Amino acid sequence: MEPSVGAGILHLWRESDAVAKATAGLLLAMSIATWYLIVAKTLQVWRLRRQASAIPLAFWSAPGFDAAVMTAHAAGRTGPFSMLADAAAAIARPASDAEAPTLDASLERSDYVARGLRRALQRASRRLEAGLSVLASVGATAPFVGLFGTVWGIYHALTDIGLSGQVSIDKVAGPVGEALVMTALGIAVAVPAVLAYNFLLRANRAIAQELDGFARDLHAYLLRMGATQDAHSDTHASPLASEGGRRI
Repeated sequence: MEPSVGAGILHLWRESDAVAKATAGLLLAMSIATWYLIVAKTLQVWRLRRQASAIPLAFWSAPGFDAAVMTAHAAGRTGPFSMLADAAAAIARPASDAEAPTLDASLERSDYVARGLRRALQRASRRLEAGLSVLASVGATAPFVGLFGTVWGIYHALTDIGLSGQVSIDKVAGPVGEALVMTALGIAVAVPAVLAYNFLLRANRAIAQELDGFARDLHAYLLRMGATQDAHSDTHASPLASEGGRRI
């Protein structure tokens, strides 16, 4: 009866030294991190896809701007669409006369609005991309980590065979075959990481396009709101100013 793969792995673990065990432990840590990110980021993408189809429609269907912001909050205050809505609300809020002048006040209205929304988009993008570098690193390095474990195991197997003085195919095939398991483990860790990275990269790109479109719509609305407020202020200007400052 031929030994199973599991028995070979257990035998390799019992006979390996500290370096080989550390290499196997590193591969295990990579695998745990990979599958945690796969589950967490997949749930995030699924949630954001639902928000991308629901929040903009509900936002622009709201009766007023404040109600629209509350609609975005109802889907989650930490979501990227809510972050953009919060940024738009902060931009639309008039500055108090008691506040000290800042560099923002010297910007044109369009530049000021674009700056605020761009910062919110950058924060949202960082959240979307969080963890992708780990998947890319695991996918690129795991096969080489496994290959290192294989080379190290073969080196020790051949050293032990040489010291024993018994050179035969059955003495070489077993230890070398068990050492090659490390390469297989490295590939098994790398493949899910690479596939997940490519899937999440495409999904995040689609969500980023939805966020960019939402930000552009907010930019146009805030500019129109600012123009309306300016026109309203001019309409309700002081009678003294409208009569050239003459007193009656």
